[in-house]
Amino acid sequence: MQKTPMTATGLQRLEDELRQLKSEERPAVIRAIAEAREHGDLSENAEYHAARDRQSFIEGRVLELESIVSSAEVIDPSTITGTRIKFGAYVELVDEETDKEINYQIVGLHEADIKQRLISISSPLAKALIGKDVGDTVSVPAPGGDRTYEILKVTYK
Repeated sequence: MQKTPMTATGLQRLEDELRQLKSEERPAVIRAIAEAREHGDLSENAEYHAARDRQSFIEGRVLELESIVSSAEVIDPSTITGTRIKFGAYVELVDEETDKEINYQIVGLHEADIKQRLISISSPLAKALIGKDVGDTVSVPAPGGDRTYEILKVTYK
């Protein structure tokens, strides 16, 4: 099985979700199905069908998370040094068109969350940044046309 790079924080978040699904969500949906069955005719019982759909989603997500967690290879960014961009780097960029500064951390595929400024190692921006250094400029294809960023700072923590 191919290992998937991930930060310890990202792995912990996925393990917490898995634990919550198994210990809280799964038992709750089983109770909901049992209650819905008590209401009689299952063919027209919307509560029963909704609970079964939820159960199906939970079981699918549990399988997915177990697979991700079992193939995770935790990489500790604090052990990495230098200013060359690698997995786990915190990168400060400036958009050369708008002069707006942006910060991202490059993380594994399954822990990316743009709202938290965590970008996947496989995203176009991360692919353009990997191997670059402070002062370098990268061009990234975007829906409205290419965006150009200058790398201001690279840290590992």
